[in-house]
Amino acid sequence: MPTCIVLVKQVPDTKNITGQAMKDDGTVNRGALPAIFNPEDLNALEMALSVVQKYGGTVTVLTMGPPSAAEVLRQSLVRGADRGILLTDRKFAGADTLATSYTLCCGIETIGRYDLIFCGRQAIDGDTAQIGPQVAGKLGIGQLTYVEDFLSYDKDGITVRKAIEGGYEIVSGPTPCLLTVTSAANAPRPPAVKRLLKYRKARASSEIAWLLDKAGTPKDQIAAKAKAEADRLAAENLLIEEWSAAAVKADLEQCGLSGSPTKVKKIESVVVAATDHVKVEPTDSAVAQLMKRLIAEHTLD
Repeated sequence: MPTCIVLVKQVPDTKNITGQAMKDDGTVNRGALPAIFNPEDLNALEMALSVVQKYGGTVTVLTMGPPSAAEVLRQSLVRGADRGILLTDRKFAGADTLATSYTLCCGIETIGRYDLIFCGRQAIDGDTAQIGPQVAGKLGIGQLTYVEDFLSYDKDGITVRKAIEGGYEIVSGPTPCLLTVTSAANAPRPPAVKRLLKYRKARASSEIAWLLDKAGTPKDQIAAKAKAEADRLAAENLLIEEWSAAAVKADLEQCGLSGSPTKVKKIESVVVAATDHVKVEPTDSAVAQLMKRLIAEHTLD
């Protein structure tokens, strides 16, 4: 039975992104955009849940982010995940893909045993498609990318169908292995009603404090009220696990801004608008005239 880990991310909805989506230091201003579950991470979660339904095993979901990122863990639990872990610490803030993959690896190594790691092909806030391969590289395990179907699992390894330009190929590999999953892989299941009723009130400790602060609770009362609520949720098995940099024994020089050599200079909204157009008759002479014009204007050389 495979032990599965799914890496997920809460991302800003980039459909209506503007220049205000970036801070002066080149990091994302997440407060300027609504947060959503990264779409292809939902496909990765669905694949992991389907594998466990067929072969048995467990699904642990891991995310790195601020306290509010616990929302994607809650959504994972109501869809069928067995466990959710939030990696949150101010020391993780401002991470690029290099620092993020390092922190996720620390979390994975703290979890311990795993057979399969699933993640979305890429996140919509960066579109780099680097996290999966970087995690696999740091862990020293094999990787299968652009996976669109999981075909089999046994003691010898796994077989998947992966997308390639112009078609697909069937690939096999040993476990442990990391898979990056595309949006074509499946249709993510909706939340299960029973699990929704059970886990909709699940919270992480830092999330409780964040919500109390957001609600205007006096600063000197937040710690005590947050602890009381966390204790209550823990007694009901509704307290989402939360790990700091110290808990996963992370090297602070490789976390957050300190471990991030990549810097974003600016974000611009690019709008493609139609201007002048030329109607070309479907004749040899008309096409020839068009080609002469394009060459004269150096559109074609």
